[in-house]
Amino acid sequence: MADALRLPAERRYPHEFAALKANDKDPIPPGWFMSPRAVETFILGSQDKELEYEEGGEVKSTTISKKFFGNDILVQRCIVTLASDRGLLLVGEPGTAKSWLSEHLAAAVCGNSLLAIQGSAGLTEDQIKYSWNYALLLAEGPSLKALVPAPMYIGMKEGKLVRFEEITRAPHEVQDTLLSAMSDKVLVVPELPGDDGVVLAQRGFNIIGTANTRDRGVNEMSSALKRRFNFETVHPIADMQDEMRIVREQVTGLLQGGTAEGVKLGDDVLELLVTTFHEIREGRTQDGVKVDKASSVMSTAEAVSVGFNSALYAGFFGDRELKPEHVVINMAGAVVKENPDDIKILRNYFEVAAKPRASKQLGKWKPYYTARKYLKA
Repeated sequence: MADALRLPAERRYPHEFAALKANDKDPIPPGWFMSPRAVETFILGSQDKELEYEEGGEVKSTTISKKFFGNDILVQRCIVTLASDRGLLLVGEPGTAKSWLSEHLAAAVCGNSLLAIQGSAGLTEDQIKYSWNYALLLAEGPSLKALVPAPMYIGMKEGKLVRFEEITRAPHEVQDTLLSAMSDKVLVVPELPGDDGVVLAQRGFNIIGTANTRDRGVNEMSSALKRRFNFETVHPIADMQDEMRIVREQVTGLLQGGTAEGVKLGDDVLELLVTTFHEIREGRTQDGVKVDKASSVMSTAEAVSVGFNSALYAGFFGDRELKPEHVVINMAGAVVKENPDDIKILRNYFEVAAKPRASKQLGKWKPYYTARKYLKA
């Protein structure tokens, strides 16, 4: 586990879960790991309030970190939906933390975020429900021993949440395999006789789906399937300070345990990165100057990726201190993903927004503007 590139949410925060469980005095819905109020606290944080818990006979305390920056009411509506008979579908622009929210909701509600299905053009029904060990199937015939359960089978049988990422990327006929599970709460295995061939969903079972708005129309969901979900739109982060905090925390976390751990991440340099992404995404600077919007996704997730690559660059080829030119060197690749012409928009931003700030000697804007020479697609 120590060498894992990324731990699932339920294994990243064991002390927080222990503290929340120890202090959870509210009613817990059947099949849930903790109460809805505790789930909300896990997602939105305890606002620096320390919670005590016992570990190995010793009393310890911890604060619950804030994991989602956005609309608190949206999080509450998501929790309410997961306790109802409707599935939850998170929609929004790419990089707005839909999958992040989905993972942490699943971890808090049922203690397991790993029952996940990744939507793609190659997704098949058996990757959702179940498949067979064909050696045993041929040798002994259909049996529970030969059955290989997939996330939907496990989620229904154990009363867990199932995550369906990028649902609109899956073919129509594959999407609609969810209908019986969501309507009748039953999964039938026709090859097995009697009770073995019927899986009745246990309390706690539900589905969290995600779909980004840029993919709508790739494989539009059927009306029947849409009616079985409550839709919640996750918007880009509006507050730049929140976005700064996310980028700093995520980049720091990604660097931990690697050869670039310890690279100095100055807030002034990270602010250059976040400001650029935020203003191009909004189409306007904080000073009210209009800038062109890029067709590529200038999301917080992309800013984290650029920040991480820039820190690696500083660790491998610099003096282990993040500098403005490192950000610029690694920014072009993120901007031209969907349209190579977007590099012109980024260059224009440097002339319209960065140059006036550089002339006023604002922080590191001058070396940032000077580094525009690295903007090559």
